[in-house]
Amino acid sequence: MNAIIIHGAYGNPNENWFPWLKKELEKTGCTVSVPKFPTPENQTLESWLNVFNDYEDKIEGSILIAHSLGVPFILNILEKTNKKVKACFFVSGFAGKLGNSKFDEINKSFLKDFDWEKIKQNCEVFYVFHSDNDPYVALKKAEELTSDLGVPMILVEGAGHFNSAAGYDKFEILLKNIKIEL
Repeated sequence: MNAIIIHGAYGNPNENWFPWLKKELEKTGCTVSVPKFPTPENQTLESWLNVFNDYEDKIEGSILIAHSLGVPFILNILEKTNKKVKACFFVSGFAGKLGNSKFDEINKSFLKDFDWEKIKQNCEVFYVFHSDNDPYVALKKAEELTSDLGVPMILVEGAGHFNSAAGYDKFEILLKNIKIEL
């Protein structure tokens, strides 16, 4: 099984719970990739797609895990691909503007009116994790995302943005749910 972990804006593969999750999934026999995308400089959908080209052949039947801006990035992938993904795990995700000019400006090329039916056709199951106190992505944005995907939200109390600053160097409930799909 292939798993690909996608970081968010201002992020990198070596932060938060990404290294821990990579190690835990590898213990189950998964092949895990954690690409490094340009951010915040040169952070555009096009530049991220250029990096992702090296992973495109691995998405058929794979598990995609995305944090923050990684979510609309994966939505763009699912909308354009003809390959079917086994499962997507979205953490602190959104599909539209956040109402924060700093983030909305660097995120703008990732955001659009998505073809939700095409996206849903290209993934067997979606999981959406959100916190009740995320300082960057309002709960309303996660509610919109779950509504568009037609799935329930897994609400985690007090988890902030699911990053190291919020104490998330490990993410046990995410791992537990991924193992359901392995």
